[in-house]
Amino acid sequence: MKVALVTSAGLTHPDPDLPQLVAEFSVLDVDADIVSWDAAVDWSGYTAAIIRSTWDYHRRLDEFDRWLTTVSEQTQLWNPADVIRWNLDKRYLADLQRRGLPVVPSQFIDAGETNWQEQLFNFSDDIVVKPTVGAGSHGVRRFTHDDESAINYVSELLKSDLTPLIQPYLNDIDTYGEVGLVTAHGVLSHAFHKAAILDGEPEWSGDDHVVEVISEHLPSDQELALCQQVLSVLPPTAYARIDMLPTSNGPVVSEVELIEPSLFLEVDAGAARRIAEAFASLVRR
Repeated sequence: MKVALVTSAGLTHPDPDLPQLVAEFSVLDVDADIVSWDAAVDWSGYTAAIIRSTWDYHRRLDEFDRWLTTVSEQTQLWNPADVIRWNLDKRYLADLQRRGLPVVPSQFIDAGETNWQEQLFNFSDDIVVKPTVGAGSHGVRRFTHDDESAINYVSELLKSDLTPLIQPYLNDIDTYGEVGLVTAHGVLSHAFHKAAILDGEPEWSGDDHVVEVISEHLPSDQELALCQQVLSVLPPTAYARIDMLPTSNGPVVSEVELIEPSLFLEVDAGAARRIAEAFASLVRR
């Protein structure tokens, strides 16, 4: 069996998960190639293509969408194209909320809305603004008591044909940070803790990624329950990274990463093996 672990060409922020996965696949007698999504390769030569770090997709969205169709016609694609297309735009958060899941309060400003300036600070005067399509921390800005700058930034996104997403800054993150639960083939593999990145001036490492402080995390019962809630509304996936933020009423979903999330395999000695085994089992079906 031969699989492609799909990445991007010329990354200045390398994907540290890839060498670990290649090594673990080798132990499982699976040949794994690291291949850029836009490389001139015959995808039918692979049993499956597993998207891992296509971190430039948001800059080349139309091209990436065509690639999803092409690869899906030639081999198994994980996660599947319809799942990825749903997850490309953070308006999926509204879909999750309609299904009864607790998510970070979110407001989306569509082009043509005339009174969006008045709605901008409905949540609070400390908000986070980001485009609904973006990888990593691309385009994420925090505005505290700064109406003019926030309005200017939203206007800039709209002029660029992007949909702005407005969320309140949840201050509990400054104390407790963010957590993520990583699943493989629908089963929890490991969890991590991420320190707050918007409580000061973030440090950037390239490819629109903020330098993050990541550590191992033992998920609480509430976090485990929320993870299961999310999985219950998703179709089958090779992987999912469910990011959560703390509130006084329990954790809420900040993102469900189904496209190209870092899995932070380094926080758990057995994570790479579990992920590789789950991928191999899924592909061999």
